[in-house]
Amino acid sequence: NLNDIPEILFSSPGVLVIDKPEDNQYPMPINVYGKDEVFVGRIRRDFSRDKALNIWVVADNLRKGAATNTIQIAEYLIRKNLI
Repeated sequence: NLNDIPEILFSSPGVLVIDKPEDNQYPMPINVYGKDEVFVGRIRRDFSRDKALNIWVVADNLRKGAATNTIQIAEYLIRKNLI
């Protein structure tokens, strides 16, 4: 159900949902600079395919994709006693 998607994403660690199309509010790259979270918005049904949706995802790729991700992987390995 499309209405469940924002709540599912909101409950995911490190994900913030900004999705208020009636107020023209959704994630913008300039607003996520320097932040670790991944921002999701503009959640809507994809009318070109059954059981598909479109979402707008924005993150500080250097920070989340490299620096924070490295720390999260190391923490996971430590938790699992792999290092």
